[in-house]
Amino acid sequence: MINALTIPSISSLDSFDQYMRAIKAFPLLSAEEEYDLATKLKNNNDLDAAQTLVVSHLRLVASIARGYLGYGLPQSDLIQEGNIGLMKAVKRFDPDRGVRLVSFAMHWIKAEMNEYIVRNWRLVKTATTKAQRKLFFNLRSMKKGFDSLHTDEVNRIALELNVKPEEVMEMEYRLNGQEISLDAHTDDDGDESFSPIAYLEDEGPEPSEFLANKQAEQLQSASLSKALMSLDDRSRRVLEARWLTESATLTLHDLAAEFGVSAERIRQIEQKAMQKIKGAMLAA
Repeated sequence: MINALTIPSISSLDSFDQYMRAIKAFPLLSAEEEYDLATKLKNNNDLDAAQTLVVSHLRLVASIARGYLGYGLPQSDLIQEGNIGLMKAVKRFDPDRGVRLVSFAMHWIKAEMNEYIVRNWRLVKTATTKAQRKLFFNLRSMKKGFDSLHTDEVNRIALELNVKPEEVMEMEYRLNGQEISLDAHTDDDGDESFSPIAYLEDEGPEPSEFLANKQAEQLQSASLSKALMSLDDRSRRVLEARWLTESATLTLHDLAAEFGVSAERIRQIEQKAMQKIKGAMLAA
C-alpha cells in the first residue's frame, strides 16, 4: 500500500496556490523512467518508486479536476479524491502492457471524482442507476446552449443515453435549480467574485486525453495486427476481405467461389476466426 503521508496534500500546505506550485516542482517522467519505476514496484514492492510515480502525475489530477468545477464542489476536495484514484492506479499499473501510466490512471482518477460528486452534491437522488449517472455527467455538455431543452433535444439525449425523456427533463430541472450566473458580479467593495465564466474549459481535448486516445488507437492497431498473424492464410484472407478492406467488401458467395467451398463454410471460417481474434486481443 502506498503511504499517503508521503504524498503532498492541500491540507498540509497554507493555501491551494502553494499546493499547485508544489506539485509543478515534480518533474515528469520519460517512458523509460516510468517503466523502470513501475517494474520496481511490481517486482519488489518498492514504495519509493510508487511515490515517484504518484507525485509525477499530480498535475494530471489537478487538470482533470478543473473539468468538474461546474458542480459547485471545492476543487481541493476533488483533487484529494482524484489523488486517491491515482494511487489506486499506480498500485494496479502493469508496465508490461505497453500503455503509459497517464492513460491507465485517468479512468481511476475520474472514477473517484465521479463517486465523490454523486455522494456529496446537494441534489437528492441525482443519479441512482448507471444510465442516470451517465445522464448526470453528460447533460451539461450535450446541451447546445444555455436555454431550456426543447422537445427534439430531450428526445435526442434520451435516445443517446438510453434513458426516458422524462428523466432528461427532470435532471435538467435539478441541474438548473442550482445554476448560478455565468458572469462575475461585483460586491460592495468593488471586487469581482469568482464565477463559472472563469473556469469554463476548452471544448477541445486536453493534452492528456489526446495522448490517451492516441495510445489506445496504436495499442488496438498493434494488437489487431498481431492477432491477424496468428490466423492461417485462408482465415486471414476471409477476415480482411470481409471487414478490413478499404475497397468493396466481398460477400460470402464471392469468397466461396474463390476458395471452391460453400458460402456456409466461409461463414463458419469467418465466425471461428473472429472468435480467435477477440481472444487474442483480450489476452494481449
